[in-house]
Amino acid sequence: MQIEHYIVGPIQTNCYFIINKETKELLVVDPGASGGRLAEFVREKAYHPMAILLTHGHFDHADGIRDFLAAFPDEEIPVYAYIDEKETLEDPRLNLSAEMDWNQHSYYADVFVRDKQRLSLAGFDIEVLHTPGHTPGGCCFYIPGEKALFSGDSLFAGSIGRTDFPGGSAAQLVRSVKERCLTLPEDTDVYPGHEGVTTVGEEKRFNLFLK
Repeated sequence: MQIEHYIVGPIQTNCYFIINKETKELLVVDPGASGGRLAEFVREKAYHPMAILLTHGHFDHADGIRDFLAAFPDEEIPVYAYIDEKETLEDPRLNLSAEMDWNQHSYYADVFVRDKQRLSLAGFDIEVLHTPGHTPGGCCFYIPGEKALFSGDSLFAGSIGRTDFPGGSAAQLVRSVKERCLTLPEDTDVYPGHEGVTTVGEEKRFNLFLK
């Protein structure tokens, strides 16, 4: 596995490319903005996009989808999101695009997944971990064979996601992160939706929000 990291949009969202080095198949996690530019990187490096994975439905994680897919009109690139996130994706008030000083947007997913569901994409075995609290359908994507967790806005280095948005719950987020994320092997790398990479072990020891 190879991971490429791009910071996109006004809220500095982390978009990740998960690349199968042998096949050049690609998974895109949270293309929150600059979808056309992200597509240019894909073409320049001759990657084969297989799917888009959304950790949740806020605009800063989903707003680049339309432009990214438009660059590949002849390819089927499904968008995956958690089943409980459909309303957040579709409602501009809930996905927060209505709060920003631009057009309100609705987003969508082609495939809605559930807790503990296993996905086989781009040669990777991926487990879906439901981590509600930032949004009702927030989730993480865990690749056990690579010891990698893509945590969106559920878990950050030294922090957790905001819970003051519609559908948020601090108690629920803390509980779900403890039960779903901190039970993983301590040497699991955590790739969050904003700021820097951390590990499960670091967060177990030092994250004061999870004590």
